[in-house]
Amino acid sequence: MQASRLKTAVALAAVAALAVGASGCAKSDREDEGGDAKTGGTFVFAGAGDPKNFDPIFNDDGESFRPIRQMYDTLVQNKPGTAELQGALAESWEHDPDGKVWTFKLRKGVKFHDGTDFNAAAVCFNFDRWFNMKGAAAQSQMIYYSDVFEGYAKNEAEGVGDPVYNKCEAKDDGTAVVTMNKYKGAFPGAFALTALSIASPDALKKYDADAVKQNGDSFEYSAFANEHPVGTGPFKYVGWDKAKGEITLERNADYWGEKAKVDKLVIKVIKDENTRKQELRAGTVQGIDFPAPADRKALSGEGFQVLDRPAFNILYLGFNQKNPKLKDLKVRQAIAYALNREQLVQTKGPGGTKVADEFMPDTVLGYAQDVQKYEYNPDKAKQLLKEAGAENLSLNFYYPTDVSRPYMPNPQEIFTVLANDLQAVGIKVNGVARPWNGGYKDDVQQFGKHDLHLLGWTGDYNDPGNFVGTFFGREKVEFGDQGMTEMFDAIGKADGTVDEAGKKAAWEQVNRDIAAKWLPAVPIWHAPPAIVVTKDVKGLVASPLTDERFNTVSVG
Repeated sequence: MQASRLKTAVALAAVAALAVGASGCAKSDREDEGGDAKTGGTFVFAGAGDPKNFDPIFNDDGESFRPIRQMYDTLVQNKPGTAELQGALAESWEHDPDGKVWTFKLRKGVKFHDGTDFNAAAVCFNFDRWFNMKGAAAQSQMIYYSDVFEGYAKNEAEGVGDPVYNKCEAKDDGTAVVTMNKYKGAFPGAFALTALSIASPDALKKYDADAVKQNGDSFEYSAFANEHPVGTGPFKYVGWDKAKGEITLERNADYWGEKAKVDKLVIKVIKDENTRKQELRAGTVQGIDFPAPADRKALSGEGFQVLDRPAFNILYLGFNQKNPKLKDLKVRQAIAYALNREQLVQTKGPGGTKVADEFMPDTVLGYAQDVQKYEYNPDKAKQLLKEAGAENLSLNFYYPTDVSRPYMPNPQEIFTVLANDLQAVGIKVNGVARPWNGGYKDDVQQFGKHDLHLLGWTGDYNDPGNFVGTFFGREKVEFGDQGMTEMFDAIGKADGTVDEAGKKAAWEQVNRDIAAKWLPAVPIWHAPPAIVVTKDVKGLVASPLTDERFNTVSVG
């Protein structure tokens, strides 16, 4: 285990390893190297949307991360079923007293899928690649890196600042030392981010991984990202048949950890929720994610294994303050009062869903019990709109299609309920539906075309900076909040507080001020997402972070 870990995380209660499974899969005669049980066959899992690409650093959504985390490893990872950290490519790590210098003792004998060596030089190549990334297009797509490390060697994208990263040194093949310019509460948890997976330097160079081009409202990525992803993970990339919507991976027989039990993994993209359910029942897929709340009981009664994850997430309604009307706090508060979130939870939320008053779960350090709450009050909403001179307000409300998210199982239904609430207080709502990847996320996060939008987050690690800091720690096109420097400064100060008691107090005050003074968005709910598999699949461990690894899964 890691040495001298900063006390920035309160681990979630462990989710027990769950024996679950899939049917109808042929077995090979191969005996697994790790035991006596026969293994093999194919595990087919239904994804809810297309991945953007397979280069970890240019992604920030679960549908992209699902195949990525099967092909790559990070320095640190989450212990299966929990938010607790354990070693991965790094067997141990420690930091200096200031929390700025991190020393990683690396696992020996690890190979990338292209046969090249994993070592400290490879680690530093990846860190330096991210830091030295060139071009506004590429930097704009590095959402996680910008949130954690804040800036680049040369900042070219909007909303980036002074870099946290300083340098990486390979002391020897087995020791990498990463130096930061300041302490940040994101570490060590951020080292487990899928976006910060370690890729083969040879493959990155060979396939021109840094080539990102923007054409109007779309982005083009490299051959590495689209056709030749190379990591150290338990599965290797075979291909993506976009016509069939199938991403195929094969077992990495040389994996350093627990080797995959199946020979092949297929992630079959099925964007329609009912179709995913039908294919599960037909046995053409053995697992689906994010079933509709109304389907959970029925699927369980039919013999499927419905595994609820703890609700370590948030759904929010975001404001784009580029709209002058939305720059007025009274208008944003009016919208908050107009939303009947309790009714939404009862009618559209999975069992166990709770109305959210803050942008992080109450298990995270810094949650404040005394924030201003926005109970459903349409009369107050109308009064605030009148005071703001916004009685004839008309807003473009963006919502995604072709996707289900852990915090947002049916975006259109959620949009419809919230739009009706807004219309009931006199706000004209123009609904704008856009496909999740290649449309919605770019329109909202890169181009700021919206007034209102639905988005959310499943926590990657247990620290307030991963929630509140990620959303509101720097200016973002998503919120059009360039002028909210007081909020950015307060979050930066809280995130840089080393003392545990001081850190807790600072984040509690940030949460109070977000609710009462700044209100860049309205928290909607915390929803426990489920994952469903057929009765013959074994070994799947459900993760509160939706961080499932499929190397433990066997079929038949």
